Amino acid sequence: MQPEAILSVANYADLGYTEWEWGENMRILLINGSPKGVRSNTYRLAKAFLEGMGEGEPRELTTCRMDIQPCRGCFACWSKTPGQCVLGDDMASVIESILWADVILWSFPLYYFSVPGGLKNLIDRQLPMNLPFMESASRFGGHPGRYDLSGKRHVVISTCGFYTARGNYDGVTAMFDHMLGKGNYTSIFCGQGELFRVKELAERTEEYLSYVRQAGWEFIRDGISRETYEKLSQLLYPREVFEAMADASWGVEKTGQTSPQWLTFTRQMGALYNPKAWPGKDLVLEMCYTDVDGCCQLVLTETGCRVLTDDFLPYTTRIETPFSVWNAIAAGEITGEEALARQQYRVKGDFSLMLHWDDYFGPEKPRTTAGTKKCSTNMNILLLPWIVFWVAAPMDAFYGAVISAGVCALIPLGFYKNRKTIYDVLSAALVTGCALALLLSAPVRTVLPLSYFAFGLMWSVSCFLKIPLTAHYSMNDYNGEQALNNPLFIKTNRILTGCWGVLYLLTPIWTYYWMGTALASWTGAVNSVLPALMGLFTVWFQKWYPARIARG
Repeated sequence: MQPEAILSVANYADLGYTEWEWGENMRILLINGSPKGVRSNTYRLAKAFLEGMGEGEPRELTTCRMDIQPCRGCFACWSKTPGQCVLGDDMASVIESILWADVILWSFPLYYFSVPGGLKNLIDRQLPMNLPFMESASRFGGHPGRYDLSGKRHVVISTCGFYTARGNYDGVTAMFDHMLGKGNYTSIFCGQGELFRVKELAERTEEYLSYVRQAGWEFIRDGISRETYEKLSQLLYPREVFEAMADASWGVEKTGQTSPQWLTFTRQMGALYNPKAWPGKDLVLEMCYTDVDGCCQLVLTETGCRVLTDDFLPYTTRIETPFSVWNAIAAGEITGEEALARQQYRVKGDFSLMLHWDDYFGPEKPRTTAGTKKCSTNMNILLLPWIVFWVAAPMDAFYGAVISAGVCALIPLGFYKNRKTIYDVLSAALVTGCALALLLSAPVRTVLPLSYFAFGLMWSVSCFLKIPLTAHYSMNDYNGEQALNNPLFIKTNRILTGCWGVLYLLTPIWTYYWMGTALASWTGAVNSVLPALMGLFTVWFQKWYPARIARG
């Protein structure tokens, strides 16, 4: 065959494909090289990347569903049937899709430091896309392309089962460097890929997928930023945590015996333990699965967690639960708080471990920088103007009003480092109104009781809202805004908010009569005694009530 005959089909435009302009009618091809098809962990990353691109539905090729035979090495596609393979399978449509696409995503898991066999067949069968002549410009030798593919963009996305991608993709990058040209493609390699199928770890894996989506969004604009690449290069979990989970996931004892499912599950849970949450003394968490007659202990120490199946220690906290319920909680099918409120499991011993469960077994919170730190609410901002008014106004109506108004004017300064709530703003407004009333010569004996009533009314009304007043502030000690989705937390705070509301709705009664005595100037100080006692009650109730519900 003469060279002219081979070159007659080498013009890319002759096949109906025109030069691509970035961002206009973009044609995207996703090649899913996983034998698991749409169940692939890597496929989740590829789909997230496409979601970030936001360029419509791509064309997808799934190698495990296609008939792509191994290359025979007959070279008929170079000599006898130029540009066409003699094997009558699906590879012809693959080549057509590659020529059609503007962006090609190669998605596959790492199989023995390379690509899966089905995808390797597809790569090998691209031979008809090349010409038989040696390419003198190539440093190591090669063959020129039959088509001009220089305008295409490639993204290589892969996950592996090692704790890190670093050092495990040398074979893959060498192959794609030869195939696509070094530096001519974007790669996202992610270790700990098996974790993307674990529902119990969805919070952490979804966080990573959000970075992949961001990468897709940046890819079609100015390119993936260094900041996003740094996030993508972070480990999902520290090496020791991942490898402990991976070892436990096989459900095989060192003796070779198979572990029961509940024990495998508990060992994986123990692998998530964060020693940084160690409270200064060892904790013994006893898990008793009532529906499978299984029991073991997790000993939480300064250096890690060990699981005991015999020779038990005295427990710190004991959880009695059907394994099916606890498994559903871990999978996110029901929250632990909802299950506890329905009394689907019981807790004995120290309940504080349950209140800080995410600190012990949740994903480690990333460090925040000064510019990204999320502010917390602060109840002192709410209380300060009231306390100043109640103490200062009985001593001197004029100066007490002026001081209180001045404090209210300074309240916005507190919002620079603290999150603002409607109750902070409302408190400042109400106290300012009371101060103005005194400045307009309203009697202290009338205004002071009314201020207590307004304060109590604010608390009482919030009891009937979705989130009671105290919950806006106490959530800081219970996983932040996540606590607001906890029905037991909300119920506890609703009761406490009601108690505070009743106290301050009754306070105006004795305050009014007290103001008529010679000790009127001491009214604010005396009225601070009951709130102090109520504060002690609040601290006790926040721990006692959930524990009482947990004991059943």
